[in-house]
Amino acid sequence: MSSDVAAPVSVPTDAPPSILSPAYRATTIGMVALISLHAFEALAVAAAMPTVAHELDGLRLYALAFGGTLATSVIGMTLAGRWSDQRGPARPLWLGLACFIAGLLVAGLAQHMPVLVLGRLMQGLGAGAISVALYVLVGRTFPEPMRPRVFAAFSAGWVVPSLVGPGISGLIVQHLGWRWVFLAVPLLAVPAALLLRPALRNLAPASAAPGDTTVVRWAIGAAAAALLLYIGGQQQGWAALALLLPAVALLALCSWKLLPAGTLRLRRGLPSVIALRAIAASAFFGCEAFLPLLLQRERGLSPLLAGVALSLGALGWFSGSWLQGHQQRGWSRRQLLQAGALLMCVGIVITALALHPSVPLWLALAGWSLTGLGMGLVYPSLSVLTLSLSPPAQQGANTSALQLSEALGVATTLAVSGSLFALFLQGNVIVGYLLTYAIMLALAVASVAVARRV
Repeated sequence: MSSDVAAPVSVPTDAPPSILSPAYRATTIGMVALISLHAFEALAVAAAMPTVAHELDGLRLYALAFGGTLATSVIGMTLAGRWSDQRGPARPLWLGLACFIAGLLVAGLAQHMPVLVLGRLMQGLGAGAISVALYVLVGRTFPEPMRPRVFAAFSAGWVVPSLVGPGISGLIVQHLGWRWVFLAVPLLAVPAALLLRPALRNLAPASAAPGDTTVVRWAIGAAAAALLLYIGGQQQGWAALALLLPAVALLALCSWKLLPAGTLRLRRGLPSVIALRAIAASAFFGCEAFLPLLLQRERGLSPLLAGVALSLGALGWFSGSWLQGHQQRGWSRRQLLQAGALLMCVGIVITALALHPSVPLWLALAGWSLTGLGMGLVYPSLSVLTLSLSPPAQQGANTSALQLSEALGVATTLAVSGSLFALFLQGNVIVGYLLTYAIMLALAVASVAVARRV
């Protein structure tokens, strides 16, 4: 083994590998804790933002406070991927964490909405870098048979915040003030990150080759396009069209430059893996964005019960993720992807039946759980395949491309579907829902086809 590649931690051959064995325990706990804190922050801020916008008189910047984090995360993902390949994941992780915490402090101490938006932009930049660095850390530290269980643990790190995050955020806003939604996270993020120091210290860069500096410009362009998409999705009529069309064109150009060759053409192998991440994630998160509105506006559920319905999807996701990491039938990743995509197709159709008032709500909620189960099979399997199909010197770039593909795909889907829905909001809103769910179903069907090409 060459001296510039870190040797994986050895696992006793007489014992089944465990991500919580002494050799891996601190690394696993630290990574899952960081992911959980990121998930809690995202969900808690979503619940607290109406109060923030009211107190800072910043309703006009409300959309930017959300879309800005998505846009800057694209830059963080791209830079962290290249840097991880050149110098290892340690520096991208620490710099990303510093940027994330600084953004939280700026937002938590902000006296005006523009300052809070600046903090949110810094958060997105740091969060994008952290997510890529953690994936590279998995690839450099854990042997391939253990990676499915690591990504199952990552999914679990999202489930608990999705169940309790909004409720805890409400309590914090009510009793301590909205600022502590931002200021409390750094108190836990730093100790969690320190658990990763031993693993990071033992890693070395896989390649000393210089990186392509032009990716920075394309990443900035992609971030600008994603932000323009998000803003355009909030508009109506010609204003939306004037923003969405150039944004989609710019996004397509930047994606062609940033993603591996053949991704947009669905070439077999790694390009199809990366493309499938965008397609499947867009189908799931697109449905998730409109489901609470459907349940509250058309079926009369309270915000609390609509939130519980979303939690069923999160539980389904965790169940599927656990299953792919512990299944004993010897199913290949390709089989898991196809089964998951098919489950998503069936689940989306059943969920859409909630539009008809005669359909029992429990059936629609069962459909959403099924959709989450399918996504739980698909999502971590794509992470496992990306690391398996990537040489060590390219794990950072390919992991960055995987997450970049998801971010840009979801942003595009939400912007386009949101604009279509807005066209029918004042008329036949049922047609708007049907068009939206038809788009998500088409994406899920496409996932079935693309899954055969991995």
